[in-house]
Amino acid sequence: MTQRFQFQVNATDGRARTGVISTPRGEVRTPAFMPVGTAATVKAMLPESVRATGADILLGNTYHLMLRPTAERIHQLGGLHRFMNWPRPILTDSGGFQVMSLSGLRKMTEEGVRFKSHIDGSEHWLTPERSMEIQRLLGSDIVMAFDECTPFPSDEKTARASMERSMRWARRSRDAFGDRPGHALFGIQQGSIYPDQRAESAAKLREIGFEGYAVGGLAVGEGQKMMFEVLDYAPDMLPADRPRYLMGVGKPDDIVGAVERGIDMMDCVLPSRSGRTGQAFTRRGVVNIKNARHMDDPRPLDASCTCPACTSYSRAYLHHVFRAQEIISSMLLTWHNLHYFQELMEGLRGAIAAGNLAAFVKTFHDQRAMGDIEPL
Repeated sequence: MTQRFQFQVNATDGRARTGVISTPRGEVRTPAFMPVGTAATVKAMLPESVRATGADILLGNTYHLMLRPTAERIHQLGGLHRFMNWPRPILTDSGGFQVMSLSGLRKMTEEGVRFKSHIDGSEHWLTPERSMEIQRLLGSDIVMAFDECTPFPSDEKTARASMERSMRWARRSRDAFGDRPGHALFGIQQGSIYPDQRAESAAKLREIGFEGYAVGGLAVGEGQKMMFEVLDYAPDMLPADRPRYLMGVGKPDDIVGAVERGIDMMDCVLPSRSGRTGQAFTRRGVVNIKNARHMDDPRPLDASCTCPACTSYSRAYLHHVFRAQEIISSMLLTWHNLHYFQELMEGLRGAIAAGNLAAFVKTFHDQRAMGDIEPL
């Protein structure tokens, strides 16, 4: 087992890549979708169940964990992997996105961000150095640099000031991260929707040097068309021999489009959040299990799916337990959604390796266009 963080591209198809990230805690097959374990748990799932869906890596949230139960407590208890019973790789975000989302509860300066907890109103101070300390205490395998998540829309002047501050914070994050063999620090490209700013940000990050790079500042309200326009050029500005991570994405068609444009890693709360609200992702689109038309439907959610929700339960049952607000509804629908997302990633990896990504993408879109119309 490797003791270093490494990334290897095994095959390409157009701009899409498939490969492997190697860490001391195991390999991550790319392109990879990372389920989100915000508070040291993927909601409604056991860690073993998450792994059974095909997930190689989870995402943990610095902001939430620093507030409760605190990074120091997790460290004393053996680190995040032991604490949440997930022995495989973990990526932690820097806390920047959540802190920036607090609006009136925060005050930002060049030094960092002072904010009030959404839980109890207690005051906290988050800087690049403190973010690195928290993520070190958690023991995460992939650490994200602390940045300012530029809001959308932003004019060029506002976006530039935000990007330049993030680049200064990136340098401070790199310095504070230090030498940690087997662990990786990812820099985050900013620049909103402005190509020249994206290029400057990428150049600065390359100058600093990181083990991986994220495309930040997207999936914040700009819409898919504009997001894809940025992804048409932004990933190619980053080193080709390092992983490229698109933060906070997303829906299945967002994922497919991002992979086509050279993205290696993604994360989103959508599979678990949708599962808890009665939405199931299938190859024919989204099924709203709460709809009355499923009340007497003996079919599975997706006849081609091998997850427990599809192999053992009917739509009628899933409709019933959702309407009855039974906990098993969240469990089964979340398991199904995570299974679907991981199956999609497996299909993308196989298509890239075989050189037939275009055919895979066409089938993906054709099936979704048909809608949920399979006869009883």
